Amino acid sequence: MSCPKTDPVICTARLVLRRVRPEADFAAMHAILSNPQAMAFWSTPPHETGAQTRDWLAAMAATGPDECDDFIIEYQGRAIGKAGFFRFPDVGYIIDPAMWGQGIASEALVPIIARAFTLYGQARLVADVDPRNAGSIRLLEKLGFAETHRAERTWCIAGQWCDSVYFALSREDWQARA
Repeated sequence: MSCPKTDPVICTARLVLRRVRPEADFAAMHAILSNPQAMAFWSTPPHETGAQTRDWLAAMAATGPDECDDFIIEYQGRAIGKAGFFRFPDVGYIIDPAMWGQGIASEALVPIIARAFTLYGQARLVADVDPRNAGSIRLLEKLGFAETHRAERTWCIAGQWCDSVYFALSREDWQARA
């Protein structure tokens, strides 16, 4: 795999993590963001229109480096999700369900988390997860995040209330993990 020379790009063994390109990423990301399985535990219902996805991509592109560090995940030349920080210190990710169970999210998040601590000086990262999302909970725990607390009825998505499990990872715990 060759890594593009544009900045910032992160290359891992299998992935290229790069900034969003709204038009180029539209079809792949709309397929994910309109997929009920992919969006089952997301903070919004599946996208019903292309306009929703275009707005989502535009918002991702409009954030600046002081507030975010968000990446499109490419695998074998195609966009398969996103991972990073739409707003520090909240980590978020979404992956094409066809790619679940292959370690993609973990492979993408390790260098992104490292950047948050080293490049951006974050002291602590957090995540908000639906308690029904066992896969995401396992991923965060594998990465060293620890549950801090739970709350009921934190998100109303398409008229249904969802709960939250909150996780945190300190810079010290991240460094000790390595």
